[in-house]
Amino acid sequence: MTTSIARPPVLVVIQLAGGLDFLNTVIPFQSGIVRDARPTVAVPAEETLPLNNELAWHPAVAPLKQLYDDGKVAVIQGAGWEHQGGPGADRSHFRATDIWHTCTPDKISTEGWLGKLTREFDPQSQNPVTAVNFGLGLPRALAAPGVTVTSVDSLDRFGLMTEIELEQERAKDLDSFKRMYTPAVGTAMVQEYLAQTGLSVLQSAEILADAPEQYASEVEYGSSPIAQALRDVVRVHTAGLGARIFYTLQRGYDTHSGQNDQLPVLLTQLSEAIRDFIQDLRNHNASEEVTILVFTEFGRRIRDNGSGTDHGSGGGAYLIGDGVRGGLYGEYPSLDPSDWLYGEDLSHTIDFRSIYSTVLDQWLGVDPTAIVGGSFEQIHPYREPIGVG
Repeated sequence: MTTSIARPPVLVVIQLAGGLDFLNTVIPFQSGIVRDARPTVAVPAEETLPLNNELAWHPAVAPLKQLYDDGKVAVIQGAGWEHQGGPGADRSHFRATDIWHTCTPDKISTEGWLGKLTREFDPQSQNPVTAVNFGLGLPRALAAPGVTVTSVDSLDRFGLMTEIELEQERAKDLDSFKRMYTPAVGTAMVQEYLAQTGLSVLQSAEILADAPEQYASEVEYGSSPIAQALRDVVRVHTAGLGARIFYTLQRGYDTHSGQNDQLPVLLTQLSEAIRDFIQDLRNHNASEEVTILVFTEFGRRIRDNGSGTDHGSGGGAYLIGDGVRGGLYGEYPSLDPSDWLYGEDLSHTIDFRSIYSTVLDQWLGVDPTAIVGGSFEQIHPYREPIGVG
């Protein structure tokens, strides 16, 4: 079966940095075990937004629920990884994120999965906007030796910066990357890595300069960083510059305390931004070629800590778009205390590399084996997949 989209498929990746509480996003609202384990943060059943007889959305994600009801959201339950033959659970933000970014639970890798994908799309790095990050720094997922990517804090400001300002921005991004990864892999390796890894600046600024002027929209995005980043994705995508991969993140999900105040704000901003993004793409006749992948580095522990939740495992991921066949995928992690990982975490039920393999193969038409480091069973969340699945 072949896809009906007329333009090359595009992937938009949203990282929810800090560890989204899956139990409080797709909620087993009928479970007494969850209510008893979470006397502080459990959402009252009557406030949730049911999606079936057992599960419900957090009330803050009403716009996402509408997309789900329309069949445009695939909820992938229990995402995690196998580590040295057993279930993986690394509660370090840095290491857990690194695993999701590089697909290597058992070692430190020098190549991000999206960096390898960028090389697949543009082997000679001829187009510096094949992959574009909206935000500060160079995401590990996009970094790979010999691969050039573009990192943009603000699209409006980027096109107006002087050559000196652009070089300073590049230096700041690379320094941020160096400070983050030197403790893990050592100074020599990071220096060698950065010498081979490019953040495009001058050429990218020239290419992207006219994108804002070409864009017009009736959609009024919110003022949150995630909303503005997704608006920038539409502006670049609809300019027809050959971008195939977009990356951005939303911070703030490390809710050890004050979760009842923080999480609703974050989920509202995220779900409204995604709703507006999809509508904007539709208005530009560009929604059929775009898939959104939303992921977070880990879930939270089953029991609350009296104010929030601590680092856990067994989280979730989401595929969103007009090409998606919505619904529930994978198995919700067991809530039976005898099945809790380490006696306090949700166990994972699907390896995240299965999700990546699905997107690479079925949506982007790329052999996933070398990118994810092996063969992983795929799910089937697309109406008309490009690949053979």
